[in-house]
Amino acid sequence: MLLNLLTKEEKHRFMDLLLKVISVDGPTSETEKKIIDRLKYEMGEDALRYRSSPTQLEKLIEFFSTKPQTTKNLVFYNLLSASLSDEFYSVEEHIVIAQIQEGFNISQKKKNELIKAVYLERDIKEKVKRVISE
Repeated sequence: MLLNLLTKEEKHRFMDLLLKVISVDGPTSETEKKIIDRLKYEMGEDALRYRSSPTQLEKLIEFFSTKPQTTKNLVFYNLLSASLSDEFYSVEEHIVIAQIQEGFNISQKKKNELIKAVYLERDIKEKVKRVISE
């Protein structure tokens, strides 16, 4: 959500970070591939031209740590949303998310607010689906 607000470089580093989070627990599932594609399309042409890089997780966290808090919150929100989108939230994903949270200087209170927002967004989408199908 709102990923189109990122710069081209931020979009590419977000994709690198997203792939680190999603792939930490093993091969990418079909559901995870769909999530990646949806987020790429949301970001637009810049992300559609994205090619993965070998940048290490720590360097990606360091890249975003210098950005405004709003940018870090936006990136973290979308990482949380992606990691909670499939039926599995592995220990490995939890550890990586915690590492990113710390590197982005995001409080536990803010993380809880962002998780709540992820579920509110899902609830709205489900309501819209029901209204459309009636």
